Amino acid sequence: MTKSELIAMYAKARDRKKKDAEADVCFIFDAIREALAEGDKVVLTGFGTFDVRDRAEKRCLNPRTGEPIQLPAGKAPAFKAGRGLKEAVNPKEAKAAKKPAAKKSAKAKGGKKK
Repeated sequence: MTKSELIAMYAKARDRKKKDAEADVCFIFDAIREALAEGDKVVLTGFGTFDVRDRAEKRCLNPRTGEPIQLPAGKAPAFKAGRGLKEAVNPKEAKAAKKPAAKKSAKAKGGKKK
């Protein structure tokens, strides 16, 4: 899904003009971008968490020349999916995780049978 498709879907679902829907969607993206730029974490419960992670300095090879180069340390945006998003993507695994564990028999527990 592209940003344009997201805006069109939002406009249709909320019965809004595309221009107004675009302003709303862009506002949300801008708010997330600004929070990350300030080093804040953005938590969307049930969806996931956006945050900024430190990236260490590392040595790499220039792919054209094979010459070693040093990449400086920096920061990178990161996203970690929340449980609701994971369950939406993997519905079978979510159902399996919610099943209660089978009760163990007295014999398996180490107890005596009467």
